[in-house]
Amino acid sequence: MESTLPTAGFFRAEDLPAKEMVAGVRVRSVHLADLMMTFVEYPADATIPMHHHPYEQITYVLEGQLEVCIGAETRVLGPGEGVQVPANMEHSSRTVGGPAKALDAWTPVPKMFKVKPPVTGVGKGVVLEDESIG
Repeated sequence: MESTLPTAGFFRAEDLPAKEMVAGVRVRSVHLADLMMTFVEYPADATIPMHHHPYEQITYVLEGQLEVCIGAETRVLGPGEGVQVPANMEHSSRTVGGPAKALDAWTPVPKMFKVKPPVTGVGKGVVLEDESIG
């Protein structure tokens, strides 16, 4: 019987399968048992509407600019800047002036981005589980 627990392994972000989250926003993910990273690609004019979830999330902007609203505060973040989002806190984001890329860290692992079976090597095929943002 094949193990479904995440194991050690190497990956290339561009080799991970992409999943469209909302209106053109694509996510590639890699995870262990209690930690996930997602590589997020936002097209120009992308918006992730106000939402909350039971996961802690840290977003770090790699390219472009994101306007992020967390609670009652809104800021435009550029490369090298980020935001910490506690579990169940309302937040949203949208691109400013063009496309953007970000790296998100999550705990516990959100099923909506989870790969199955876990990535254990470069170029392995994986299937994404389904769960929507709530």
